[in-house]
Amino acid sequence: MEMSRFDEANARRGVASTFRRRGVAATLPSKDGNASVTLAREHCPTCSEDNHVPADEQNEFAQPAMSRILQLAGAVSLFAIVIGGGVWFYIRSLKRAEAPAQMVFKCLFSVVLGAGTFLFDRHLIKMLQGDMLGDFVPAALMVGSVAISGIILSIMWAPQFGNFLCNPITNLMDGGNEEPEPKPYYSIARSLRMKGKFLEAVVEIRKQLARFPYDFEGVVLLAGIQAEDLQDLPGAEITLNHFCDRPDAPTKQVAAAMNHLADWQLKLAQDADSARAALEKIVMRFPDTELSLQAAQRIAHLDGAEKNLLAAHDRQPMAMPEGVKNIGLLESSDHLRPAEIDPAKLAADYVKHLAQHPLDTEVREKLAIVYADHYQRLDLATGELEQLIEEPNQRSKRVAHWLNLLADLQIRHGADYDTVRGTLEKIVERFPDLAVAEMARTRLGRLKIELKGHKETPDVKLGVYEQNIGLKYGSPRRL
Repeated sequence: MEMSRFDEANARRGVASTFRRRGVAATLPSKDGNASVTLAREHCPTCSEDNHVPADEQNEFAQPAMSRILQLAGAVSLFAIVIGGGVWFYIRSLKRAEAPAQMVFKCLFSVVLGAGTFLFDRHLIKMLQGDMLGDFVPAALMVGSVAISGIILSIMWAPQFGNFLCNPITNLMDGGNEEPEPKPYYSIARSLRMKGKFLEAVVEIRKQLARFPYDFEGVVLLAGIQAEDLQDLPGAEITLNHFCDRPDAPTKQVAAAMNHLADWQLKLAQDADSARAALEKIVMRFPDTELSLQAAQRIAHLDGAEKNLLAAHDRQPMAMPEGVKNIGLLESSDHLRPAEIDPAKLAADYVKHLAQHPLDTEVREKLAIVYADHYQRLDLATGELEQLIEEPNQRSKRVAHWLNLLADLQIRHGADYDTVRGTLEKIVERFPDLAVAEMARTRLGRLKIELKGHKETPDVKLGVYEQNIGLKYGSPRRL
């Protein structure tokens, strides 16, 4: 059976390769028998025809090599990941260990013991291959060495392995081995203050502040003892100013400290000017914020607070007029009612007050109510309330309150349904995710009923009925 051209070429290449490796020239018969191919050219690879490898065979040889390279890269990557994870776990465990030196010793001893056991077993395997002591003795020694090494390692690492399994459960109960966050403790100072040992309490507070120099709780406690117990208001002011003058002092803590100082200035010294100065520091340091609005509100009412404090300390005797005798026999008691304050005078006082303190939201709200109810000027009331509503940095709860108040005034003074609805919808638009929006939606649902309830009922003129009809005789009997 004749060989195919491809099989013949493969055979010729195989023979040529054999002779080339032996360095011998060879002659192979050609297919037609008339010519021969001399393999002496194998000594010149560049001129040899058989030295040429087809492209398909080159790809066949290249693919296994590329596969081996990829396998090697994957193995190296996996080895690096395993080694990196082991090193990370070891360093993490070493940091959490109660005795790091002991753990390092255990690790080194385990490595040495494992390496020694491996070398000893390898030597025993060679003995088994050489049949030096038979099969039983080396096998028994191998099992014994592995067992002894395992027992030693299990005894040595049993506490760590037990902690690894049980710590997730025990940590839920006792908090684990993590150290608590360091913080100052003022229980001793408070106890000494309650006993009247104020100087000792100050010493204890200063000990804690030496470790935590900018702890707000300790600063306020120290200033409170200085102001209220030691009657050293200037010392308390120095303590608070030292805390507040730091550029990185928290905003809310600074405002709270200045409010504390203002309270002490009013309560202990009845000094409204010093209290005003403390509050003005908040306005100057945090302008256009909610804190500055609150401070401005307090400043606007300092005069009234000072008068109340002075009146509490300097009470004047009050002459009580003689009461009305036989009040039950009087035809009318209207003249005994206290005189009502004139709304016009109230409005004038409110306008004058707002000229000095334009950020006083309480007085502006009262002025809007006077405009609407007394003067019947819903437009002026709307202007005052809108000024409050559009004021930046106001709390959402306060803005919703003013919008609801505006809706109340609109309902009381005859505004139509669309106007009131637009006012309430502003609450939903501004605060869609807050509780005030849900309350506004509920009110919108019953707005028509609310408007209907405020409409004036027309007067019905009743007829003239006969008096004492029940005292007459001979009235017709109903069947």
